[in-house]
Amino acid sequence: MVTELILNNGVTMPALGLGVFQSPPEETTAAVRAALDTGYRHIDTAAAYGNEKEVGEGIRQAGVDRSEVFIETKVWVSDYGYENALHAWDKATGKLGTDYLDLFILHQPAPDRFDKTIAAYKAMESLLEDGRVRAIGVSNFMPHHLEQLLAETTIVPAVNQVEVHPYFAQRDVQAKDSEHGILTQAWSPIGGITFYPGWGENRRNVMEDPAIAAVAQSQGKSPAQVMLRWHLQQGRSAIPKSTNPARIAENFDVFGFELSADELAAIDALDTGVRNGPDPDVARPERFAMVIPEA
Repeated sequence: MVTELILNNGVTMPALGLGVFQSPPEETTAAVRAALDTGYRHIDTAAAYGNEKEVGEGIRQAGVDRSEVFIETKVWVSDYGYENALHAWDKATGKLGTDYLDLFILHQPAPDRFDKTIAAYKAMESLLEDGRVRAIGVSNFMPHHLEQLLAETTIVPAVNQVEVHPYFAQRDVQAKDSEHGILTQAWSPIGGITFYPGWGENRRNVMEDPAIAAVAQSQGKSPAQVMLRWHLQQGRSAIPKSTNPARIAENFDVFGFELSADELAAIDALDTGVRNGPDPDVARPERFAMVIPEA
């Protein structure tokens, strides 16, 4: 089983990482430390999560050499624009306690201010050329956002992090990513967004889906492990989120079994085509205006 993926600029990234979206800062340090103790070597955070400092502390407490940990973080919309994005790198590295980032990505396409999105990406191109980041990418970019970005910039993103789980596979996005050699990275890879409170009504919890339960029973694995294996076997990166040490360990134990073609097809068939997270084409001025603190 491939445990690492090679990005389009030759950089190697662990296929499975720990996500810390909605991880309270007071729980994040221990979660990161537990993940690194378990064997994870990829941590995904973001300026907007408000826990970059705690991620850095967790890495230090784990005692793993910085060169062995792939750190990924994101620029928030309020820091778009060329100079602002350069300063976003200063803020992120200061909080994380590192002098370089392995992967730096734009958090949203923000089509209501796409000129600033482009400028921010050009700043990341400069950071890449300077060696202050090892790879750059985007998040929540739909095919039309990617085409517009590619038309106005020089470096093809290494990664596009988007909502992907069995109920929402975004195959059009995955196809566009593949066309350009961009790695699709799944946020909410085990469908957490389908049962988060406050994200809509009449949601179905993918963790309780009978088809996935049947595969899990056949494999002697949990539904979460089956979904993560589905991502990895199809060549995606996945960043499951948890602060529970037992869950963190369970989510990492996905390299010792293989789903059959029929099992993969059964999971593929669950796609509803219905987005569960925010629509990247809908402007959210109040949320986008959130100021990222200096420290």
